Amino acid sequence: MSRVQLALRVPDLAASVAFYTKLFGTEPAKLRDGYANFAVAEPPLKLVLIEGTADEDTHMDHLGVEVDSTDAVHAATTRLNEEGLTTTEENDTRCCYALQDKVWVHGPGREPWEVYVVKADADTLTKQKDSACCTGPADAGADERPPLSAGGCC
Repeated sequence: MSRVQLALRVPDLAASVAFYTKLFGTEPAKLRDGYANFAVAEPPLKLVLIEGTADEDTHMDHLGVEVDSTDAVHAATTRLNEEGLTTTEENDTRCCYALQDKVWVHGPGREPWEVYVVKADADTLTKQKDSACCTGPADAGADERPPLSAGGCC
């Protein structure tokens, strides 16, 4: 099963968790310091909330497609490359309280998309060193990297 992921940076995590619990009629699947995610059955959605600062409005952090396996991530990488898109692969990335394999692409408006699989739980929200994890590839130039907050993660 695949599902679309929407990651939002929110100014008040507790208020956002309360709102989205009511909106989708489900409790968070994971709730940690500065982070929550919902595995919404209908519509199939992985909603990720990342705590930002109190002085900013909620905004999109990144988009994604959660898949079932590393093989599915590799298949997506191959397909995206064949379509002529620039990809950045990450394997065994620890961020967003998960160990993940993923591939990143950016849309024409620099919106970051990831295709990823969660392989295991992890104990850290922020990205590991040299991981793009929602801020774009570490080696990307400023014009290639989406305008996201540092330390953001799926």
